[in-house]
Amino acid sequence: MVHLASVPNNKAANAPLVKGMENLKLEPNDQEDEVTASVYGSRFAAECLPKHEMPENEMPKEIAYRMIRDDLSLDGNPMLNLASFVTTYMEEEVEKLMAEALPKNFIDYEEYPQTADIQNRCVSMIARMFNAPTHDEEENAMGTSTVGSSEAIMLGTLAMKKRWQNKRKAAGKDYSKPNIVMNSAVQVCWEKAARYFEVEERYVFCTGDRYVIDPAEAVSLVDEDTIGICAIIGTTYTGEYEDVKAINDLLVEKNIDCPIHVDAASGGFVAPFVVPNLPWDFRLEKVISINVSGHKYGLVYPGVGWVVWRSPEYLPKELVFNINYLGADQASFTLNFSKGASQVIGQYYQMIRLGKHGYRSIMLNLTRTSDYLASALENLGFLIMSKKGGEGLPLVAFRLNPKDKHHFDEFAVAHHLRERGWVVPAYTMAPHSEKLKLMRVVVREDFSRARCDTLVADIKLVMESLKEMDESTVAHHSKHVNKHHTSSGKSKVTNEHYKGEKHSLQGKTGKTHAVC
Repeated sequence: MVHLASVPNNKAANAPLVKGMENLKLEPNDQEDEVTASVYGSRFAAECLPKHEMPENEMPKEIAYRMIRDDLSLDGNPMLNLASFVTTYMEEEVEKLMAEALPKNFIDYEEYPQTADIQNRCVSMIARMFNAPTHDEEENAMGTSTVGSSEAIMLGTLAMKKRWQNKRKAAGKDYSKPNIVMNSAVQVCWEKAARYFEVEERYVFCTGDRYVIDPAEAVSLVDEDTIGICAIIGTTYTGEYEDVKAINDLLVEKNIDCPIHVDAASGGFVAPFVVPNLPWDFRLEKVISINVSGHKYGLVYPGVGWVVWRSPEYLPKELVFNINYLGADQASFTLNFSKGASQVIGQYYQMIRLGKHGYRSIMLNLTRTSDYLASALENLGFLIMSKKGGEGLPLVAFRLNPKDKHHFDEFAVAHHLRERGWVVPAYTMAPHSEKLKLMRVVVREDFSRARCDTLVADIKLVMESLKEMDESTVAHHSKHVNKHHTSSGKSKVTNEHYKGEKHSLQGKTGKTHAVC
């Protein structure tokens, strides 16, 4: 997901940070000190870093490095960012491999055929992990790497729509009103896919005590214009696994010709190792495509996802382009073209380095830590909304107990934890969930038991501090944080022109999208 940037006009670009500073005149530094014993003795240390216009002249590399590094030091610590599923730790050996691959353009199959083959190896391993049918000599599963699950979901949606259109055209029927069925707790990329490809969204709404899709209601929304049903293995909010088998069985029972795409962005590298007997993948006949994020529990740094189709039948030919290299055709289905090869190589390293046993050990450890954290939070009085014992992702979704009648909410707790360095986000749940508020901790590979204990101690401290505050102080503090919720004060609406939209679930209902 890329943030939309607004280009400031000249007045805004030249406005001083503090009013009145525009009249300040500082003595110029006339010394030729571009090359100096100290970065901070150079003239560049006394100047603003360029923000809007590219500078006319060069800057020494050492100074450029230090200035940018200093600027980035204001970012948060990724290891304390418990909002995100994205990998924050990899071994030094794979980091070296990925750094060495930085100059490689992945799409250049002719120049880098071995890198292309490594992608194919990854696709084969992931497809088999998802129990793709490999027994039929006439058929074979298909798959490709993407820059993440957002692109993978776009490709999956596009393939379902095109296949549906082709069938409708062949039958001489109208194909102008496609729709897709999904849970209202979907990640925003599903809304984007539906909007960008002009597919009507049909939501199964959550309730006050159900945060996953209802299989019967989902199937009831299917009609002849439905291109597919989205089922999630590892929902963004509570980490639950939706009942893909129940949806599949109802479709079979009712003889409904409707495919299922499984969004396993978060759970695709967890469920096969923690609950291997759970049927959610290609073992179910209606599941025709699956996406997964390599940069989440696939344990690779940001920038890689995967999508796999059961067979070529579910990936229409007109969406695939053949690229010839070294006398052989390479089929390509992607929304991007040029991209780095590093993340694909990182994924291959992780899969052969760890193997099934390594992934299983890591995922089971994360599950134990998640259960430990959930139990600790329960003892502190919180209500746990996520599953334990491996029945969902290794995360803990929790909220304040309304019976305790606190004079503060989950957002106040999150704000105070932020002051301790922790990023533990608070959210407003999906629409029709009684406007529930919740907090969520994602347990990643580098979140050890020791760090978990530190978090629990800080949550306990924050709760004690908030209870000692009166209601007006809490309200004033929350208002202040909401207005200035980054340390640098740089968080602003991207562009007033797009503020207040009413076409998304957030715009319509106030739902806040959880970080992925």
